[in-house]
Amino acid sequence: MLVAFQGSSIDGGAYKDVVNSAQHAPGWLDDVVSAWSTYGLAVFAVLMLVGWWRARRVGAEAAVTALAVPVVVVAAYGIDSLLKTAVRENRPCQSLHVVTLEACPAPGDWSFPSNHATIAAAAAAALFFVSRRLGAVAAVAALAMAVSRVWVGVHYPHDVVAGVLVGTLLALGAMILLKRWPEPLARRLTATRLRPLLAS
Repeated sequence: MLVAFQGSSIDGGAYKDVVNSAQHAPGWLDDVVSAWSTYGLAVFAVLMLVGWWRARRVGAEAAVTALAVPVVVVAAYGIDSLLKTAVRENRPCQSLHVVTLEACPAPGDWSFPSNHATIAAAAAAALFFVSRRLGAVAAVAALAMAVSRVWVGVHYPHDVVAGVLVGTLLALGAMILLKRWPEPLARRLTATRLRPLLAS
């Protein structure tokens, strides 16, 4: 039997305050937050698609940078999943007696760090290298995603803070590294079947 880490001693009180606030909030607000928590990651996919579409009109190097964003996001998700398995923190809705907006995930679906927060933050940080405007929009959306995961009751605040940090740092590191070789990488990819993805 796996021994799971209990994160309630870190910020369980703050978690309860947020969840209780959700229970007393207007129904329309809870519905909006719940919908965002569940489906909001699709917005980041759209932002990445818009970034790529605009970048390919600028040139191959810009397009390569834009195409790197989803790769970086997937990599961040993979590393986040490894951290989850290493830490094995129980969900707060399993450890604490609370009523949550979202159904509590099954035991073994670990809590730390938040996958949603990691993905959203990685997308936002990487998109800044494609377009500052898209990056700013994604950053606001990422913050809203992080808050929503606590609001619906499936994560502690420290889960989403860690997710934001993991996603942001990994994306910044990867995109800065990519910026060192954009031209040769663009030339190499342009000579392959990926050429239509790099130029309009």
